[in-house]
Amino acid sequence: MPRRTASPLLRCASLLVLAGPVLAEPAPSPSPTPPRPAPVAARPGGSGALAAGPRVAAALLAEETVSQGAWKKLEWLTDRIGNRISGSPAADRAVAWAVRTMAAEGADAARAEPVLVPRWVRGEGSVEVTAPTTRPLAFLALGGSVGTDAYGMSGPVVAVSSLEELHAKGGEVAGSVVLIDKPIVPNGGEKDGYGAGSKLRYYGPPEAAKLGAVGMVIRSLGTSSMRLPHTGGTGYEDGVARIPAAAISAEDADLLARLLASGDRVEACIRLTSRTLADVWSANAVGELRGRERPDEIVVVGGHLDSWDVGQGAIDDGAGVVVAMETLRLLRALDLRPRRTVRAVLFMNEENGLRGGEAYARDHAAELAHHVAAIESDSGGARPIGFYLDAGAGASERFLELLQPLSGTGVAHLLGKDDTGADLSPLAQSGIPRLGLRQDMTHYFDWHHTEADTLDKITRDELALNAVAMAYAAWALAEDAEPLARAVPLPVLTPVPRKGSR
Repeated sequence: MPRRTASPLLRCASLLVLAGPVLAEPAPSPSPTPPRPAPVAARPGGSGALAAGPRVAAALLAEETVSQGAWKKLEWLTDRIGNRISGSPAADRAVAWAVRTMAAEGADAARAEPVLVPRWVRGEGSVEVTAPTTRPLAFLALGGSVGTDAYGMSGPVVAVSSLEELHAKGGEVAGSVVLIDKPIVPNGGEKDGYGAGSKLRYYGPPEAAKLGAVGMVIRSLGTSSMRLPHTGGTGYEDGVARIPAAAISAEDADLLARLLASGDRVEACIRLTSRTLADVWSANAVGELRGRERPDEIVVVGGHLDSWDVGQGAIDDGAGVVVAMETLRLLRALDLRPRRTVRAVLFMNEENGLRGGEAYARDHAAELAHHVAAIESDSGGARPIGFYLDAGAGASERFLELLQPLSGTGVAHLLGKDDTGADLSPLAQSGIPRLGLRQDMTHYFDWHHTEADTLDKITRDELALNAVAMAYAAWALAEDAEPLARAVPLPVLTPVPRKGSR
């Protein structure tokens, strides 16, 4: 007699019941590992971090190589929770998991600090060519885009490569679907890289709407051709019509360009069900290892816990999240309790609002004068190549001295001061020395903001090096006798959309 099985519907329902109480899941249990190196106890007093630096760096590398603590956390975050746009149930599960895990791994304190965040829902839809042929295009709605009615927004396609060219088109834009077609290249900088493209994506819809456009599509801000659309944040202006906006794959942007070059009238239609709901409460996840001598002085390490609602959020920014968490675990496991407190802050809502960074600066305003440094990692999980540093006179030279024990890893370099991390930008007004741990980004924008941002894009050994670099830098800055010189506080400026408003 054939064995009876539950219907597919019942099987799915039972799985949903089993998967439901994610907030109650235990932190991931470490797998059995070989014996670890003996703890490296920090010696009280002394002249600073220089003398103990080589011994500490070696111990951190040995411990992380054996334990693979960062990888285990990233595997859990990506495979068990997945993408986690701010305001979503997945983002809530990520906060609960992170707080629980930091507590289980020995943090002296672990908590969720409330943040009111936007709630945007992608929905469904289509982008298609309707003349001179019919063809669906590979697309993703841009974060924050408005939706359309069931019929969508249709019009002739007008292609530009810059906002200046858009304005030069003038009356041609009225009633059109604007295509912003500007390829970006790896490490292209502000002219041809992601920085240039993100400005077009953010400001494109309102500028097109001012000229009467009914919709906008942009060539995806990616550096490979896999018919893979890349999402990212866009913006609107008060008093300006809000038009639907989407990214299309590089191949489909080329298709539109070829059709336009033929001289035929090219038309397109955008249909989206995207919508923005009321703000909801979420949180930054915070854990800390209290300093042994100056616990009120703080070194922050962090990444952003939210991601876009596609892929797994592994490179952006699961990797940054777990190396910050692993910093606390490594220092605790090796009994490396520095003079000052090391605080891990996993920021919420970097991708579509920067509310977490702003909330942290606001809620901790009374203690910012006692923050001696802040480090963020938000450029993937590939091989670490150095740090950005924005600090006062003499800080670069001192930090390079402190980094020398890491010279064998290739990370003992300063790369500039202009990209220390979007979540840290609200701290700039306090003059806190801000650092950004930077990775090799050759392939970062191949997968950034796509369905392909998954765990397989990261290797265990390279992630381990990132964890060691972050942990060592945090220990050295928290242990050194004198903090780095503070940067000159900046005036209050109107925020410019950067990586956190994308």
